[in-house]
Amino acid sequence: MLERTNEGRLEAKAKGVKFGRKPRVDKDRVRALHSQGVGATEIARRLKIGRSTIYKILASDQTQ
Repeated sequence: MLERTNEGRLEAKAKGVKFGRKPRVDKDRVRALHSQGVGATEIARRLKIGRSTIYKILASDQTQ
C-alpha cells in the first residue's frame, strides 16, 4: 500500500501538483510594514497573526 501511495505522490509532483497547506500570510505586506518601521508586535496585531510568524518571515529574508 505504501508503494502505491508513494508512486501516486511522485506522479502528482511530476505533473506539478502542490502539496501542503496554502499560505495565509501576505509576506510582502509584512516586509512592507517592517520597512516602514512598524514593530513586530504591531504587525502581528494588524494582520492578526503571531509574532513568531513575523520573525520567521524576516529571518528568511536575511538568510537569502
